[in-house]
Parts: sequence; C-alpha cells; structure tokens
Amino acid sequence: MSAVKVMLWICVCICVILTAKAQDITAIRDQNNNLAKQIEVQSMRVDCKVASRFAHTVMTTKAFNTANASQEVFFEVDLPKTAFITNFSIEIEGRIYVSEVKEKEKARHQYESAVSSGQTAGLVKASGRNMEKFSVSVNIAPQSHVTFTLTYEELLQRRLGSYEIMIGVRPKQLVQNFEIVVDIYEPKGIAFVDVNGTFITNELLPLVKKTVTDKKAHVYFSPTLDQQKTCSDCEETLIDGDLFIRYDVTHPQDIGEIQIINGYFVHFFAPDDLPQMPKNVVFVIDRSGSMEGEKMKQTREALMTILSELHEDDYFGLVTFDDIIELWRPFLSKATPENVTEAKGFVKTIKARHMTDINKGLLSAVDMLTSEKSHSFPDMSMIILLTDGRPSSGELDLSKIQENVQNAINGSMSLFCLGFGYDVDYSLLDTLAKQNDGLARRVYEASDAALQLQGFYDEVATPLLLEVNLNYPGNAVTDLTQSHFRQFFKGSEIVVAGRLQELETNTFQTEVSANGLGDQFLVEGLVIAEEWDSVFPDQEYIFGDFTERLWAYLTIQQLLDEREKCSAEDKEDITAQALDLSLKYNFVTPLTSMVVTKPETEDTDEKLIADKLTEDQREDTTEPDISALHGPAQMAGSALQGQALKIQNLLSSNFVDGDPHFIIELPDQNDALCFNIDHKPGTIFNLVRDPLTGIVVNGQTIGDKKVIPGNKMQTYFGRFGIVHEKFGIRLMVSTKEILVSEKGKQAKFFWTDTAKVKGPNMDLQVVKDRSLTVTLRDSVKFLIILHKVWQKHPYHQDYLGFYTLDSHLFSSNVHGLLGQFYHGLEFEVSEPFPGKDPNKPDAIMFVKEQELVVTRGWQKDFRQDVKNGEKVPCWFIHNNGTGLLDGVHTDYIVSGLFKTI
Repeated sequence: MSAVKVMLWICVCICVILTAKAQDITAIRDQNNNLAKQIEVQSMRVDCKVASRFAHTVMTTKAFNTANASQEVFFEVDLPKTAFITNFSIEIEGRIYVSEVKEKEKARHQYESAVSSGQTAGLVKASGRNMEKFSVSVNIAPQSHVTFTLTYEELLQRRLGSYEIMIGVRPKQLVQNFEIVVDIYEPKGIAFVDVNGTFITNELLPLVKKTVTDKKAHVYFSPTLDQQKTCSDCEETLIDGDLFIRYDVTHPQDIGEIQIINGYFVHFFAPDDLPQMPKNVVFVIDRSGSMEGEKMKQTREALMTILSELHEDDYFGLVTFDDIIELWRPFLSKATPENVTEAKGFVKTIKARHMTDINKGLLSAVDMLTSEKSHSFPDMSMIILLTDGRPSSGELDLSKIQENVQNAINGSMSLFCLGFGYDVDYSLLDTLAKQNDGLARRVYEASDAALQLQGFYDEVATPLLLEVNLNYPGNAVTDLTQSHFRQFFKGSEIVVAGRLQELETNTFQTEVSANGLGDQFLVEGLVIAEEWDSVFPDQEYIFGDFTERLWAYLTIQQLLDEREKCSAEDKEDITAQALDLSLKYNFVTPLTSMVVTKPETEDTDEKLIADKLTEDQREDTTEPDISALHGPAQMAGSALQGQALKIQNLLSSNFVDGDPHFIIELPDQNDALCFNIDHKPGTIFNLVRDPLTGIVVNGQTIGDKKVIPGNKMQTYFGRFGIVHEKFGIRLMVSTKEILVSEKGKQAKFFWTDTAKVKGPNMDLQVVKDRSLTVTLRDSVKFLIILHKVWQKHPYHQDYLGFYTLDSHLFSSNVHGLLGQFYHGLEFEVSEPFPGKDPNKPDAIMFVKEQELVVTRGWQKDFRQDVKNGEKVPCWFIHNNGTGLLDGVHTDYIVSGLFKTI
C-alpha cells in the first residue's frame, strides 16, 4: 500500500489539499510522473453579508472524487483573527456532520476520550498578520461528493476613515464554479466603496462587478474557467492574492446613528468634522541589545516621519531605555519646526545597547507628563511604548510593573504599547494598555515595519474628543456594553450596544457628552424605533437577528478585555458571563472550543477540536523567498502558516530540552520520569537508534560561553544529526543553520527564514527563529525547538530541544538515551516521604529490579509555549539516570554526529 500526496490549493480564503491513497502509484500520476488531479472541485463560494458593520460570512466548497480509490481532502479557510466561528459542517453523500461549540474543559474531556480510543486531532493554524486558518480533512470514497461549509461573524472596525473586508484568494488551480459575493447594507447611506486586489490584472479587472446605490452595495466576482487561466493553453490560475473591499458610511454629525431592532439597540458614533485637539505625547523607545540592526534602523526611520507629522500645537517628549534611562529633554517641548529638527538629531543617535528596564522607562514618561500638567498644556496626554522584549533589568515582576504603571498614571493619560516581533511579552503589553485606556498592537519584523509604526501613529494622531460618555436612561436600557471612552480619534468609531428593558419600548432619550477643543461637547436626541421593513427593506441583505448577535459579539469581546484589568474577585464572574454568551450564540472564543465530528470509517467517527488563541500565542508566518531541495522535492506554495487556532496535543512525547533535561512521558501510568545528563561540552550522545527502520538521531552538547561565578558549567544540545539510511537522508541541525542531504542532493536553510519543503521521503517545516518539524514518509515525526538567547548575553548562548511526536511508530528494537523508552516502561513508586527539599518529596521507585530514591519535581515542555514552557510533573532520577537507563550514560557516547559507535 503506498501513499502519494497530491496538493491542489483551492482557496478563496479556502484551500483544499488532496492526499490520494491507491493500490497503484501510477493511478494518480501521469506519464511524465507529475501528480494528477483526481479531485474535481465543482464549486467554491464566499458569501459575505454586512448589515450595519456586522459581517456574516459563509464559505462553501463542493468537491467530487473522480478516482477509483479513496482520497483525503483538506479544507482550509482563512478568516479574520477578530472573527468568531459560529458553525462548521461536512456533508458526504447526503449525511451531514455538524460541529458543536462547548466549554473548553468539556471539549477537552471529549477530545481526551477520542485520543484514548485511538483517534487524533485535526489541524488548525494561523495565516499571516491578520488572518487565521481553519483546516480539516476527510476521506471520501470513490465517485463520492463532499461539501464543506464554514460560517463566521465579526464587527468591522473603522480605522483611518473606512471599514475593510479582506478575502484571501489563492485557488492554485482552476475551479469550475468560482464565486465571491459581498452584499453591504447601511441604513444611513454608503459614502464610498473601493474594491481592489493584489491579483487583479487588466484581464480580471472587468470581472469585478461593483454596484453601489444609496444604502447598499453589491460586489460580485465569478471568472469562468477560461478567464482564470494564465494563458489559453495553460492549466495555471491567475487568481492568487487578496481581495480588499473598503467602504465608509454617511456618519451623522450629531448624536450619531442608533438602531432599535427586536429589543436590542446599537449606537454608532463617529463625528469626524470636529476640530482637532492638541495632545501631549511621549515616545518611549526600547534601545536594548535585541533591538540592534534592522529593528532599530526601522524604528529611527518611523520616528523621523512621525515627528514630521506632529501638529504644531502638540507637545512631545522622547524617552529611550535599556538598563539606563535617557531623555532627549527632561520636559515636554512644543512641536515647533526648530524643536522637531533637534529631536530628529537625537533620534539619529539612538543605538541598541544593553538590558531592558520597561518599568523605569514607562515611569519616566509618566513623570514627564504629570510634572508639567498646567493650563498651558493640552488635556489629552498619551504614552506610546515600543519594545521588542521582556523585562531583564530593574523591576522584573510583571504584576508589580503593571501595578506601578497603573498607580502612576491613575487614569490621567492613555498608554499605547507596540510589541516588535515575537520575542516580546505581548500579554504584558496588552494588560498594560488595557489597564490604562489604550491598546496594544504587534509590529511584525518585516521590510514594512516602519510603515506599520507610522500607520499605528496615524490612527491616534488626531484626537477630537476626550472623556466621551454615551448616556442612556437606566429605566429603558440594560446590559450595556462599554459606554465611556477616554478619547475619540478622527477616522475611528465608537460603538455601544444594549438591550431594552421592555420589548415594546420604541423611544428613549440619549446624550453624548465629552471634552472638545475649547468648549464642552454635548448633544442630545430622541431615539425612535423604525419599522423593520423601512430600515431594512432589502431582506436579501439581512441575516437573522443581527443586532442581537452584534450586541453579543461586542459584549464578549469587552468582557474578555475586562478580565485582563479587573480584580481577582471579579474575574470569575466576568469569565462566567463571557462563557455563557459564547455558548448561547455558538461563538468559538478563547473560553470555548469547537468539536467537529467527521467520518473516519463506516463504524467510527473522528473528533477534532480547535481552540482560538490569543495574540500572544500567534507565531510569525511571514514567508521568505527560499529555494527548495533539488529534484523531486517541492515547495508547498502558501501552505505554511503560523499557529493561531490551537489543537490540544495530549499524545505522549519523549524529549530532551534545557540543561539537558530528558523527559519520558508514560500515558499508561499517567506520569512522567525525568533525568539530566552532565558531561563535558562537545560530547555526542546517541538519542535514538532503530536498526529496522534505519533511523538514527544523535545530539552534541555545548556549554555556556563562560561559567557564572560560583556555578558549575551548564550544558545543552547545540547540534542534532538525523539519519534515515533507507532513504539516504542526512539532516544536520544547529543553532545557526539546517543542512539537508538526500541521495547526494543538498540544501541549506537558516533559522532566520520561514520555509516549508515537501520531498518524496521527508517534509521539513521551519518556523522562523522557533522550530523545525521533520516528517519522514510512512514513519515518524520529530520537532526541534530553537531557544534564542540575547546575542550579547555574557554567559548563555542559543540551544536546541528535541521532541519525538509519534514514538509508537518505531520498531521494538529501538534504543538510545530516548529510544529505549519509546514503548513504555514498567515501574512502581512508594508513598512519598520528606526529602532534602521541603517542597519536593522523595519516594522509592521499583524499576528494572532495582530500588531508586527519586524526587518529585517538574521540567518544562516548550512545544506550545516556546518562551515560557509548560510544567510537566515528573519523578526525577538522580546520577545521570543511573538505574533507569540500560547501562550508564557514557555507554551512549558516539564518535560522530552521524555515527552509531
């Protein structure tokens, strides 16, 4: 039985990958040995309806297996990371499998049951900076149909004067019936609609049909098969990129726009014609050693532009920090041309240096703003922090930093935090911002980083109102979302939703008050509910009780934010509220999971589970321009994406990481064992050796740059060698590069790139500066994690961790420091008793006819959290694993990275 992967990328935000399984390999290859396409994609449709900024999107793909053998089809969808999935279903030959949204712990329990019965998880990833990728696969029988349908909803956010709908369009093949349909309905009128796409050529431009009337817009894109082709005789598609639809509405300049529908109301407030308020702004810039190079260059470039765009009535300051704080001036300066020029001169001198004292950097900015509060300075004050790391100097306790900053600000200014790259502690920045009336944003390490910084500043550059309050009569409305906002910026929008006390209520008084330039801003109005048919006469543009769902979506988002800044006593209640709403409205949120049942065989179904992750858990997904292996290996196109929706990994894994800590997970005993190996740097150990499969894994240790005074030399693994003798594969992985050799053909990759390479016998996936996944055909999968250390650290250096993800696939003859445990181990542990460490009890372990004194402790598993790791409780075996290992640890020393002796 052979397996050949056929990859047909069909994406409109949708991709389908095909894995064909057949008795004869030639059945799915043509005479030139090219992969044949035996899944016929009959239709793909994206149907997006937007009613009053609330978007409801349904993505549907229908496919037919024309082969005489079963085929495995992967359905992949890109959706905005701000969206909540609400439904997913698979239909095969008339039978429909529908997903369920459950409380995360209950979903996890259901998933654990699936694992114990031998079923596995589905695959869910992230896609780029602003999208998430949902992915699931299913086997379809010969001559059978399958239909995938995914639904998600989101509230579109107004930024810089427009709303944006983004649809990734990457079919990678021709599609019979291909449609994108977007309908927008705005009761107060549509100001403009712009449609463009990175793939729109002169040939495709006439096919984008846009119709705009007073209150509605319709966008339609449906190229025929011939119109999709790159040339008349070609089978490749022109459609490969992103479709953008940007629009704005006609905004009333008084009380705003208020709609009452079926007992719920929503209030949109965006008066852009107000005069600009001057502001005080202090830029706090990280100049620690990790900012060296391109990041610091781009930061200086962005600051030069931002300083040029300051309004002349603004006041500004500059604070730079590493472990030393340096101020351009110890006071605020008016943004006159002369002051701006001098500030630019200072910016040019900013150089990356030492450690990171975020606490002192922020408190210095707060002192500068509070010490000069007077009638001559504007009331609008803000701090913009840019950092790429986590505290390493001064105050290191994150909760204490948050407390210090919140107490110092005391509601008198806003804090905006920009996290540069993926080494930053984003959760710290996110909490700091939410506690102090600001927001956090990630800046991606890319060639456009300076533009990202400038774009964020543009969003907050023009304040129009301060201390905005939207007031409603307490006897008329309830369950209000946030109705007080510290500031309102030009080009943005304030949205408040709530429920009516009485369903029959059709009028109530409302008021918006704020501080504007010079005078107090105050508008009042009487809200009158209009008949549904008069507000929304075009029913085909509307989907259900969207106002109620908008209220639920907004409430959940704000409750999740509130959890980050409330007291411990309130957090439980807020979490319960958000969970109840998530379950009631079937939203996949950080508190819920989506459990998908898909057909596996006639008698069994497989359980898949997807958890929505936070921004702090997203990984870099930028795809560089790299070369694949020569010969039969192939690039997987746009397949590589970082993780944003997460599959819980509950399967066992044996691994070595850290100094070096060996972890043996034993799921049958629901326990784990661990031991360390202490030996001189440069020693090469055999980790895995399987004579039947021909797989060998060796690791070479490295030491610290120098020994910390009073400590012993710490060692880690710095290089791994992986051999598959039958496939002729040799793979060398170091902290600098990855070298691949397959039957004489060679390729080199670097950790600074993100890459995915598919070969006939081995697949490689590199996630930039994070991990390498090695998958051997019809065999095992390894994960190697790169631990990055500050380049100028006086003692430590980069090191690697090694994880075996499916050790059960090795033969019973497998051995090595790790391999000898791949098929389990029998042992018993006595009742614990006090040990040398009062926090770590000892016990007697009975293993391999020996009695060992072991200590209860924990080590870290870095698969899910590369920065901090997850604690794994284990019984620690002392003296280099003596008594647990077959022989002693020196028996596993080999003479070379690819040697067995």
